[in-house]
Amino acid sequence: MKIFVSAVVIVVSVFLFFGPANSPRFGEAGWRGKVQETEVFVVPKNAEKFDAAGELKKHGFVRSEWLTRIVLAGTTIESGGYRLNKGMWLWQVTHTVTGKPSLLWITISGCVRREQIGEFLQEVLGWDQTKLDGWNNAYKSLGSEYSEGVYYPDTYLIPVDETGATVAKRFIDRFNEKFTPYAQKFLDADIRWVTALKIASLIEREAAGAQDMKLISGIIWNRLNTGMRLEIDATMQYTRGRKPGPSAGSGQAGSWWGGIDLAQKSSDSPYNTYLYKGLPPTPICSPSITSIDAVLNPEETDCLYYLHDKNRQIHCAKTYAQHKENIQLYLQ
Repeated sequence: MKIFVSAVVIVVSVFLFFGPANSPRFGEAGWRGKVQETEVFVVPKNAEKFDAAGELKKHGFVRSEWLTRIVLAGTTIESGGYRLNKGMWLWQVTHTVTGKPSLLWITISGCVRREQIGEFLQEVLGWDQTKLDGWNNAYKSLGSEYSEGVYYPDTYLIPVDETGATVAKRFIDRFNEKFTPYAQKFLDADIRWVTALKIASLIEREAAGAQDMKLISGIIWNRLNTGMRLEIDATMQYTRGRKPGPSAGSGQAGSWWGGIDLAQKSSDSPYNTYLYKGLPPTPICSPSITSIDAVLNPEETDCLYYLHDKNRQIHCAKTYAQHKENIQLYLQ
């Protein structure tokens, strides 16, 4: 009898410490085959001081924090998202969170084009060509206005098994979330949302930082309003696409945004703002809300020209003669 009681105590103790955190009690209706909903346990991108055991207990995935801490001692938990449910045993939970995450953190910074983002996603998420094609072609079901400019640069937690088209929708949804507070303001200013994105993309590619954006916006508006050609290199970089070669270094083979030579400035393209007046047919990258705001709130200026010196400080000029003087003063 003592052996039987001891065995029962051991079994109950094992269940209490190692069993599912959300198991129904014996005799409850849910005991037989209760299905637990899958949830995502998120480990932040900067996980150095992340208390995994404490957070697992806090969110109800384990019964015992101290036992979980012992089991996890000496292990590494990667940042990302892990699919768990509260019907898992402790060993299942710890096995899952010390494996590969089901969702990965992705940060897109700067104003980059759709294909660039796709390449980065393919590298980080391990996409095959089908998923990459799904990303690149997702806009076709939405319309040409979604071909560029709406893949908002931000930090995302993305499931590794999600399709490229579904990931594209995540980016577009984030853009819509960010742009919604500005939608009515652009309507009131009689500026179409796509026009706003075109100008914002030019601003962000041209600016050395947020501090330049409103001034560059004012200069671009001045040029548009006076019928001047914009003469912005970034539009030519966009139409040229990637330079041949494996390197992604700026200005080198393989770069999407390398330098433009004189021959390219004279090539016939609707994106060639050296040849054609007005804005390019589409945005040239997906801008941030800072540059979108600058479109709506440009700095008042009489300048029509600008350049950045070797320290990336901006200098503007009202006339071409003054602009040439700035070139001599700051770039030669």
